[in-house]
This record gives sequence, structure tokens and C-alpha cells, in this order.
Amino acid sequence: MNMLAKLAVPIRALPKFPYPRRKAPAPAAPRPVDVRARNLEIRLAETPEEIEAAQRLRYNVFYREMGAIPTVDAARHGRDADPFDAVCDHLLVLDTDRSQPGRPFVCGTYRLIRGAVAKANGGFYSAHEYDLSALLRHPGELVELGRSCVHEDYRTGAVMQLLWGGIAEYLTAYGIKLMFGCGSLPGTDAEALMPALSYLHHFHMAPSDIRARALEDRYVKIDRVPLTRLDQKAARAMLPPLIKGYMRVGGFIGDGAVIDNQFNTTDVCIIVPTDHITEKYQRHYKPCGTR
Repeated sequence: MNMLAKLAVPIRALPKFPYPRRKAPAPAAPRPVDVRARNLEIRLAETPEEIEAAQRLRYNVFYREMGAIPTVDAARHGRDADPFDAVCDHLLVLDTDRSQPGRPFVCGTYRLIRGAVAKANGGFYSAHEYDLSALLRHPGELVELGRSCVHEDYRTGAVMQLLWGGIAEYLTAYGIKLMFGCGSLPGTDAEALMPALSYLHHFHMAPSDIRARALEDRYVKIDRVPLTRLDQKAARAMLPPLIKGYMRVGGFIGDGAVIDNQFNTTDVCIIVPTDHITEKYQRHYKPCGTR
């Protein structure tokens, strides 16, 4: 689900749903992300209420709109949640005009798990779909992006650009060298999606030193359409906007796809070196409200 993977490996020492409420950071602590544009504020979640609002947004988008199959707990609480939520960072877009005290209005979100955090808490979320060994050997800090979604009233290029600005701030704050996650194409019919998958294979395959590979028992071969028979324009048109966005900023994919029946998606592993992302977005957002 667009850099949103589904539950990877069990995390020891983390409780089952509902998850512990986070303590808000000290008021004086500097925010690693703070981007503002009119009534929209982009920053990391600071209160349990903000995390829960993000989980409710995720539930509405993934389960009610996209037809994913909820767990009993998810359906009961109307929230998409798992143990990773207790340890990751939640990047939020908040509409300050629609928020009320104790009731934040989250209109966009990403979930971010840094390498150091994953190492201390049982691994990355997408490890249940991909062998991440090559990524883990890459020098420098890395971050997994997941659970990306935007409220239906806010699906404009402007909101996505603000989310990208927030991600760029995050990358700079933590010195991230590589970001990755599972990007999703809608549906589980890999054959129907094969033109798009083959296009990604032919034009955006990751270098071997950072190439994740789908786990053997889930591996779907994606080079079934030869380059000589591929309608590149039609294949590109099949790609979701978010995957196109990752490719435009220099992204790659891993080897093979994975079918996720619970979320009704076909996933590829997106891998993005961050070098020019931070430069481009920092230059764009520093003059217009980033603090």
C-alpha cells in the first residue's frame, strides 16, 4: 500500500492492541519536521490522540475505501494499528482549521521507521515480504516508509508536495542515506499488472548492492513482458501516482513482486537514495515556512 507494508515479524516485548500511549516530547524540544502552508501543518505526531487520528485515517482509506480485510481488533476499534506504531515516527499533515483541542484532524500520514529503531525493536515491517540483506549492508542510516495515505478531501498535488517536504526535513534531521518500503499496485492479478511490473523491471531495477529480493515463498517474477513487446506509455499509465513519484526522484525497485491478499495489492519494494531529494525539497520549502 504505497510504501506501507503489512505486518512483518513479531516484535518481542511490544504489547497487543491497544498499544501504549506515547508521552508527548518536552515542549522545548526542537521539532525535526515543521513545514507549514496556510491551514496545513506537517510534523511528527506528538500526542496519543494524533497517532490515533492517523490510525483512523489509515483504516478509512485502506479498509473502507480500498477493501482490505481488517482484523477483529481493527474492525472493533476502527483503526489500522500494529505493534510498529508504538516505536515508529508518524509524519502527519494536520488541518488546523478543522482540528479541535484533543481532536486533531489528520488529513495525511506516513509511518517512518529508522534503521536504529528497527534494530532495537525486532526489524523492519517489510521483512515479511522481502529479503532486506543488501539494504542492511548499505553504509549510513536508512528509513522505511509505510502506511502512506491522504484523506479523500485532500488528494491534491499540493498536499503530496507538502508530505514530500516533510519527508525531506526528516531525512536531513536524521542523516538518512536511503529510504525504502513496499509500494503497491491495486489488485492481486499479477498477470493483468504485468506490463507495469515489467516496465519497472526493465527501467528501474535497483543496483545489486541495494537490491532487495522478494522472499522465495512469495516471489512473483515480473519480467514476463519482453522489452521489445512492451508498450511503455501504456505501462507507465498503469502505475499509481506515488510509485511514479518515487521513480521521478531516482527510485528503484527490488527483484520480484509480492501478492498481498489481505490488502488486495501487488507489492514491489521501492528503494530511493536520498542525496538529491533533500537538496531539492529543502531549497523549495525553507523560504515558505519550514522551521
